Amino acid sequence: MSSPSPLLPFSFFTLEIIYLLIGSGVLVVSGFVGFLIAVAPRPRKRTEKEKYYMSAKSENPQLLPNIFQEATTDLTVVVPAYNEATRLPKMLEETVTFLEERRKRKEFKDWKYEILIVNDGSTDSTTDATLEFGKENPDVELRVLILEKNRGKGGAVTQGMLSAGGKYVLFADADGATKFSDLALLEQDLAEIETADGFGAAVGSRAHLVETEAVVKRSFIRNFLMHSFHKVLYILGIRGIGDTQCGFKLFTRKSAQRVFINMHVERWIFDIEMLLIAQQFKTPIAETAVSWHEIDGSKVSLVKDSIQMALDLLTIRLNYLFGIWTVNDPLKPKRD
Repeated sequence: MSSPSPLLPFSFFTLEIIYLLIGSGVLVVSGFVGFLIAVAPRPRKRTEKEKYYMSAKSENPQLLPNIFQEATTDLTVVVPAYNEATRLPKMLEETVTFLEERRKRKEFKDWKYEILIVNDGSTDSTTDATLEFGKENPDVELRVLILEKNRGKGGAVTQGMLSAGGKYVLFADADGATKFSDLALLEQDLAEIETADGFGAAVGSRAHLVETEAVVKRSFIRNFLMHSFHKVLYILGIRGIGDTQCGFKLFTRKSAQRVFINMHVERWIFDIEMLLIAQQFKTPIAETAVSWHEIDGSKVSLVKDSIQMALDLLTIRLNYLFGIWTVNDPLKPKRD
C-alpha cells in the first residue's frame, strides 16, 4: 500500500492562502475606492441668485446665458476674483484698452466681446469696484457673477465658462500677471490647430521663462516646489505641456462645452483636470509663450497649498484610473 501524498495537505493549505490573499486584496481595493469616493470633490449646484449677473447698465440682476446656447458675442473673458478690489481695476483697464483698440480696426468692425467677473465669495469690495469700472466705461459689456459661497479658483472659472456667450472663451487671472495683449498670440496659435468642426484650445505658457533671471532669482523654496510639481506631473503621466498652471487659456466654444461640464475640481489644481479632460476628447492644444511678471498679493500659501495640490493631483489621477469619475460628451447625439 502506498503512503498518502504529502503534497495534498500542502496544496490545499496553499490554495487557502491564495484565496485569503485575493480576498484581502479585494477588500483593500474596495476600501480604497470607497475612500476615494468619500473624499472626491463634489461641486455644489448653483443657488437661485447665482443664475443671474449684476451690471452697471441695470439696477436689477439679469439672467446669465448658458454656454450650450447659441453664441451671442465673439469673445468672452472670464476673470475669477476673490478679494481683488485693489488689483482688478488695473487688470480691467489693460484688458479694455486692448479690446477697445482692436474694435476700432477696420477688420474688427463688427467684432464684439464681453467680460464676466466671477466674484468667488469675496469679503471685500470686489463687486463694487467692478461695477464702478462699468459705470466709467459704459460701452463695455461688463458683468459680475457673485458666488454666495467661496468655491475656489477652479470653481469660479468653471461657473464663468459655463455662463459664457462667446464663440471663443478666455479665462484670465485678476492680478494681471500676464500681458493681456498676448491674447493675439493665443488666437494665432489656436487658428492654426482648430479643427474644421470647431475644437481646440491654446494655453498660455511661462515655460520659456524657467531659466530667465526673473525666475532664477526667486526664493529657493519657490523654485524647489515648482520643479517638484513638474516631476510629480511627469510621474503621474501628465506630459506634453510645459506649463499647466498659467492663468491664461483660450477655448473654442465647443471645446469649452465639452470640458467644463465635466469638471469636478474647484481648487488650485483644476487646470490639470481641465487639460486631462481636453486630452481625453483628443482636443488639439497649442502651448503659447506669453509675457508674465510676478505680482504682489498672491493668495497662495507656498508650502500648504503645494502639499494640497499634490494630494489633489493624486486624487484626480486615481479617480479617473478607477473609473469613479468619467467623461461624458455633451455634444454627442442622444439615442432615442
